[in-house]
Amino acid sequence: MTDLQGARVLVTGASGGLGSLLAGGMAARGAVVAVSGRDEQRLRALEVEAVAHLPADLRQPGAPDALVGSAVEALGGLDVLVHAAGVVAFGPAAEVDDDLLDDLLLLHYLAPVRLLRAAVPHLRTSAAERGGAAAVMLSAVVAEQPVAGMAAYSAAKAALTAFDAAVAKELRRDRVRVLDVRPPHTETGLAGRPVAGEAPRMPEGLPPQDVVDRILRAVVDDERDLPSSAFRAG
Repeated sequence: MTDLQGARVLVTGASGGLGSLLAGGMAARGAVVAVSGRDEQRLRALEVEAVAHLPADLRQPGAPDALVGSAVEALGGLDVLVHAAGVVAFGPAAEVDDDLLDDLLLLHYLAPVRLLRAAVPHLRTSAAERGGAAAVMLSAVVAEQPVAGMAAYSAAKAALTAFDAAVAKELRRDRVRVLDVRPPHTETGLAGRPVAGEAPRMPEGLPPQDVVDRILRAVVDDERDLPSSAFRAG
């Protein structure tokens, strides 16, 4: 079991539908939380007790490293990284321009890779001191089941899931757990705010709090993978 009481946690995408609930859920379980997002006003408006509000655009060069450094300074270390930042885009693959491709790959693959790379030394130190540390990386069901009209988004999420699976094997001996999370469509409102295209008609998604409760249970119970089927079953 992972004890979140006193755990030092950085949550990215904390002003989003899942990120805000994850930050609140961690804090409610006794964690000491630093929150990050692109919009400082939205961060400070969160009803989450946080020791630091760290605005950052993770697409920018050096931003993931700088964010981890600031979080470690504010928290006094890092025991759990929660990456929940993201956007969504729709449209036929042949019509996706280079700027959108770059943006999706930067935010959904390169940024979390760089973020985790920066966090690993601190997580290793925490694991040695506490007996374990964790990185919780939010991917999506499209990493398992790519969707027409979301090819670029699906590919970026699949790349992150592949990275998480490989790095989890590398870090297992260090007792740093990498939990790849692939929730089904969830009613966060994200589909209504795409950076490109228009969402097709979709069946009703899962309640965000149900998804967050399942993620937190996986963190506490030391689960090592959280596929879409875990949410449907749970």
